[in-house]
Amino acid sequence: QVQLVESGGGLVQPGGSLRLSCATPGSIFSSHVMGWDREPPGKKRELVAGFFRGNMTHYQDSVKGRFIISRDHAKNTMYLQMNSLKPEDTAVYYCVSDPYSVVLGPPRYWGQGTQVTVSS
Repeated sequence: QVQLVESGGGLVQPGGSLRLSCATPGSIFSSHVMGWDREPPGKKRELVAGFFRGNMTHYQDSVKGRFIISRDHAKNTMYLQMNSLKPEDTAVYYCVSDPYSVVLGPPRYWGQGTQVTVSS
């Protein structure tokens, strides 16, 4: 079982910011490709942002220019900085990983999820 532990979700007003974190053991962080999915209420899970092998990143069109995915190799932690949040960003956000790709297909592993609610 792959351990992926998310944190940082919460309630925020429209236009606000949140930063999600995902911690995982170094063996996973160094060997897996990682990213963030989300599941809006009543909708299917979707990719928000992810890494390719190397440093290339991919973003869903609706979050481009607002969200930034990053990682800290020293801390074995991945982040999702979410700015200019909108009510439609409300969802459970999942840290995901896969030995091959989180962008080209569904990821093999995911964490327990963290709730992000954007509301006034």
